[in-house]
Amino acid sequence: MSHKIEIGQSKVVESRETQDGSMVRRRREMPDGRRFTTYERIERPTILVGKKSGSKEIFDRDKLYRATRNSVGKFFASELEVEDVVGRVENAVYSAGLEEVESKFIGEAMLDVLAEVNEVAFVRFASVFREFKSMGEFEEIIDSHRSKVVKKKGSR
Repeated sequence: MSHKIEIGQSKVVESRETQDGSMVRRRREMPDGRRFTTYERIERPTILVGKKSGSKEIFDRDKLYRATRNSVGKFFASELEVEDVVGRVENAVYSAGLEEVESKFIGEAMLDVLAEVNEVAFVRFASVFREFKSMGEFEEIIDSHRSKVVKKKGSR
């Protein structure tokens, strides 16, 4: 049985901002007592992404989410963890304050986030993004990451 929901007829029962502050989750209640959830996403300015080929396209968060889920999603326990990674990368893109970014900038932002949250996903993404051709390149990025982790732990 399908019901058409008129949001204007509902009242907000509870509102919460998502962890990264990019959305507001609202629990709503209809006059007959039925409840449902809505999500409001903050509308951001348009940013162009310059591709390797020289073409440009509008930054698309959903495309970033799908690409992240397809490339490294299996290294995360839930869709919420993937969503968090994408949100952090998206914030990095918008925080740059530019009208246009190169796709390489987005890839580097993804590497920075993955390095913090999931080392295996980080190495996997780095191998594709940086087009590794040898085992030595894997060793270099692992060694580089280890030295950064050690420095961070030492500076606490």
